[in-house]
Amino acid sequence: MQRLVQLALDFWNGSQEIEPNRPPAPAHQAQEAPLKGAKPAPAEPLAGLLAPAVFRHPEANREVLLGEACVAYRLARARRRSIGFTVGPEGLSVRAPAWVTLAGVDAALRDKAAWIVRKLGEQQARQQRLESARIQWGDGAVLPYLGEPLHVVLDPAHRFAGRGGALVASAPGVRELHVALPHGAAPAQVRDAVQAWLMREARQRFTERLQHFAPLLDVRWTRLRLSSAQTRWGSARADGSICLNWRLMHYRPAIIDYVVAHELSHLRVMDHSPRFWDTVGTVVPDYAVLRAHLREQPAPPWD
Repeated sequence: MQRLVQLALDFWNGSQEIEPNRPPAPAHQAQEAPLKGAKPAPAEPLAGLLAPAVFRHPEANREVLLGEACVAYRLARARRRSIGFTVGPEGLSVRAPAWVTLAGVDAALRDKAAWIVRKLGEQQARQQRLESARIQWGDGAVLPYLGEPLHVVLDPAHRFAGRGGALVASAPGVRELHVALPHGAAPAQVRDAVQAWLMREARQRFTERLQHFAPLLDVRWTRLRLSSAQTRWGSARADGSICLNWRLMHYRPAIIDYVVAHELSHLRVMDHSPRFWDTVGTVVPDYAVLRAHLREQPAPPWD
């Protein structure tokens, strides 16, 4: 059976999808019973098989052995012409037309086993990095600030001239953020106080970098807005409005500069054509390296 595979990439949420096209089943082929309320039998017995890697979707209703990896995936029937595979943070999701048999679904998965297992491994590693970066809010919390560790110190005796916090160097190479909160403050209070301070720092730094790069790119920006988006680092509008994610303050200055230059470059080229990347490269020659780092190193969760 000939299969045409299409690859699609969702940059922002890290999911990827492939779709092997299938011709309709012969008219005499029996239709499968709906999955709802029934637990399909595995395509092949997995008992007794040792799988070095196990990937399980939280809503898995079927599993298959792909090479040496046991993959429990979520299968849903959909009104579509082909099978769609999506590898995301939760695992593997499969959407298939009603006419495709369970054996046909598993066969399509095996055809792309290496790709699926590799992407599942990448997603698993990314989630582990996110969990290890999770901030434990309280006195002594540590978070990245401009690419370096920043230690939170609850300091109820000071008010820092109404700024809510002050950045100090307690020792060579050690930076502390003193926050005007009692030692028994709830984690949410500490988080909100640090976020407020970080957003003030972000507005100041972003404004400085916009003012630096705009003349170099011969563009004019009109307004800066801070974003808390989970999936975008920035955006630009034709009227000169720039939106930047305050979480960029976790990254080293060179990466912030790349994102600022990226959005300002959109005021000249409102797409991602080669001409756009050439424009970015005029002010940030190593943008490709910085862009890759931004993709590979997620910011710590703030929930």
